[in-house]
Amino acid sequence: MTHVTTHILDATAGTPAPGVAVTLARLGGDTIVEAVTDADGRLALGPDRLDDGDYSLTFATGAYFRSRGVSSFHPIATIAFTVSGEQHLHVPLLLSPFAYSTYRGS
Repeated sequence: MTHVTTHILDATAGTPAPGVAVTLARLGGDTIVEAVTDADGRLALGPDRLDDGDYSLTFATGAYFRSRGVSSFHPIATIAFTVSGEQHLHVPLLLSPFAYSTYRGS
């Protein structure tokens, strides 16, 4: 089954990033689901199966840092990825006020 998970780490604080709003959408299309990371900075997004194609995860990074009184550069971070076949996709985000990085996790 295909489903998407993420884990956000705040590299500045050295801790997980709770309370970050995340949107899963078909790339250039409709929103599939919106949710917020838990106390450990983790989130599982549905549905259990995504059709093959291109999708995006958009993280509300600016709001996260504003809520902590920290200036930041990126109001959002959008990561585009491709679903092909039945697979679990883990898309972690390493976050700081002025940069972010990601990779395909397991």
